[in-house]
Amino acid sequence: MPNMLATLMLLLWPVVIWRLFVSLSPGRALIWSLLGAYLLLPPPPAEFDFPLMPALDKSSLPNLAILIVVFFVLPQRPKLLPDSPLARALLGVLLLSPVFTVLTNGEPLVFSENYVRGLYLQDAIAQPIKQFIGIIGFLMARALLRTREDQRDLLLALVIAGLAYSLPILIEVRLSPQLNNWIYGYYQHLFSQTIRAGGYRPMVFLYHGIWLAYFVLTALLATLALWKADVSRTRAKYLIAAFYLAVVLVLCKTLATLVYAGAAGLLIVFLNTRAQVKIAAVLALMMLAYPVLKTSGLVPSDAIIAQAEKLSAERAHSLSFRIDNEDVLLDRALEKPLFGWGIWGRNHIHDPTTGLITSVTDGYWIIVMGVWGWAGYIAQFGLMALPIFQINRELGRIRLADRDSFQRDTSFSLLDQKQADLLNDRGLSPYLGPLALMLGFNMIDMLPNATLTPTTWLIAGTLFGHAERLAQIRRGTDSAFRRSPMSRREDGEGEPQSVTSEPPTPPKRRTIL
Repeated sequence: MPNMLATLMLLLWPVVIWRLFVSLSPGRALIWSLLGAYLLLPPPPAEFDFPLMPALDKSSLPNLAILIVVFFVLPQRPKLLPDSPLARALLGVLLLSPVFTVLTNGEPLVFSENYVRGLYLQDAIAQPIKQFIGIIGFLMARALLRTREDQRDLLLALVIAGLAYSLPILIEVRLSPQLNNWIYGYYQHLFSQTIRAGGYRPMVFLYHGIWLAYFVLTALLATLALWKADVSRTRAKYLIAAFYLAVVLVLCKTLATLVYAGAAGLLIVFLNTRAQVKIAAVLALMMLAYPVLKTSGLVPSDAIIAQAEKLSAERAHSLSFRIDNEDVLLDRALEKPLFGWGIWGRNHIHDPTTGLITSVTDGYWIIVMGVWGWAGYIAQFGLMALPIFQINRELGRIRLADRDSFQRDTSFSLLDQKQADLLNDRGLSPYLGPLALMLGFNMIDMLPNATLTPTTWLIAGTLFGHAERLAQIRRGTDSAFRRSPMSRREDGEGEPQSVTSEPPTPPKRRTIL
């Protein structure tokens, strides 16, 4: 059981959040409030459980505290609701669909020696609250992290946190995962799952070694993104940090993150922003379509397991176990496809006599599908994927607008591909592509694992806010271009403005003496 220090840390963290928002800019305060809580606070079962409220733990308590602090500390309250009608619709479905889940799951599950209760009216109150608290980080990031500088702040915070966290990681690699037990008084997971490849897989204060490895991967990709974007003479420091974090990632002994590191790292280093965003959009689309592909038999599970066997028989067995459980749990979910089975383990397979759960939910996708059905699945993963799609759309519109602007100026009669590429990259944030890839690969990792973390929502919200900002700039520039006679060749003055930059400055008025 958690000790008094674990409880005290949870109690004090809202005070830490308040001090951060008083001392730092709102964007940086948001980043460190969520990132610090995720890395330092004790994991469940350390939590506060109030009536008609979801349990407040290291993920939900900081979100709620940030919402309260922001509305009382900041002089200007941020706008929480997104501009996009589609995003608002997905947000509405995410918050309201649990009510329909409760209404369609009032019956208990009865077994020979036990039963699982149905859902009550109090669940229809508590679950929408839980859903809202879970996405506060996303909504705040959309409002407070909108610029290129904000994106760099987020990536730099991930690098700093990854380097600092590597010290306790190395301690646990050598001494076994003991820090959570020594400091907070309990093991957060089965100790047997930390033994891997003749050594130990560290956890520090996260839920599992997989979560820790994925955080190190995120820090590594952030380091590569900063190295590629930096043009100063000191950029080599990021490359050195990347090599160091790569070694730490290997010591985390998680195969999937090594595969992601190789694939995403190469994409970040060698591809441009537009190509990176397009690949991220494909990954997000695969995630959204995965249940349909799975039920249609289009997922080559046997071939995937066969490839895994070539690398490690142990990993292949683990993957096969997960896929087998996915199959039976998906069949269970499709019995109530629209709104799912709800909470209290009703989405699981149970022993017909004792009622004990006999299935294991590893992937976050199957958890969402079984608990909330298609409504919850589309709403949650749709909100997660929408920023990538919006960024991709805005980049496409920027390309078309820039080409059109060039064609309106007769001084550019011919436009070769190299000139077009230089034009299209002008003014774009170099961090967009890496952040989109980080989010896309995180979504893919939610197929075998439940690695939805505060960092996931931070990245998604940052991309969403920047996509809205690009759209606002584009609309302002386009309207100014249409209104301004300076933009027309026959006026003989000026050149068309690029929509990749800030809205154009109005021409100075001529003074007639």
